[in-house]
Amino acid sequence: MERKINNPFDSEINKCFGCSPSNHAGLKLEFTEKDDSVEAVWIPSGHFQGYPGVLHGGITATLMDETAAWCVYVKAGTAGVTYSMCVKYINPIYISKGAVRIVATLAGRNERYADIRCRLFDSGNNICAEADLKYFIYPVDIAVRRFRYPGKDKFFL
Repeated sequence: MERKINNPFDSEINKCFGCSPSNHAGLKLEFTEKDDSVEAVWIPSGHFQGYPGVLHGGITATLMDETAAWCVYVKAGTAGVTYSMCVKYINPIYISKGAVRIVATLAGRNERYADIRCRLFDSGNNICAEADLKYFIYPVDIAVRRFRYPGKDKFFL
């Protein structure tokens, strides 16, 4: 099963660096649900580089953290905040090679935490980075009030 995930957050209020379509300096990520994962495809450009021609490590981490957040929205059915993130940088991400694919899966959860496993692949499907993230998650009523979480159904048209 594959389906596009709608961004239900108000673009006048939401200026998220990772996902807002109205943040001109941001990544403007869009997401797809695929079976047990949430995925994003993103094309890096030169103004996101660290070393010449190589994607900055902080941007790599941000791509995985943002995709993990959307995994929490869709797979855990609530909102949360990053509690911890352990990143392994395996191979450089060369900007000239084009699109990267980020895959996040919900590895486990309880009432307070969601564990997310995230991997980033280059256009040749080589793994470039992976991360284990722990999100502090909120009961849905608090997620709605504090984070404007719209409810899981609003992510799909």
